[in-house]
Amino acid sequence: MLYNTRDSFSCILTSCFLLKVSRFCPPRKSRHDWIGPPDKYSNLRPIHFYIPENESPLEQKLRELRQETQEWNQQFWADQNLTFHKEKEEFVRSRLKAKGLDLRAAPGQKATLNAEEMAEFYKEFLSKNFQKHMYYNRDWYKRNFAITFFMGKVALERIWNKLRPKQKKTSS
Repeated sequence: MLYNTRDSFSCILTSCFLLKVSRFCPPRKSRHDWIGPPDKYSNLRPIHFYIPENESPLEQKLRELRQETQEWNQQFWADQNLTFHKEKEEFVRSRLKAKGLDLRAAPGQKATLNAEEMAEFYKEFLSKNFQKHMYYNRDWYKRNFAITFFMGKVALERIWNKLRPKQKKTSS
């Protein structure tokens, strides 16, 4: 199920990226952004942006920046989660092997490690990926600052367009 954000910068499916993330396509007559179900790799909820017919160049730039940021975020977290699950599986397997245990404790049951043993993995994983997460956070803040800046510019443009006197067409 998708949720309508009632945002004025909404869109119909436009990029191949969105097709990879979610197969859902909002109704064609929708005039809002739609937020999809969580992606199975990144756990992020994709946004399908509505493109209004009279989208200004500034609104287009904002929408494209939001889409690029979403794609960048999607890629980072899909890669990060894949790495996390692989390394976690390797850690569990090696610890169980060191204990002389198999991955299957009993038929239909998977052998696990206790919380203290897993805390060791989590600490090691976070330490090993500290630099990567630091760069991600820095870039995320830069992108969100740019998006916020463009949102302000779009809001001012809309206010200006409402306050500006309409030019009447004259026939000669």
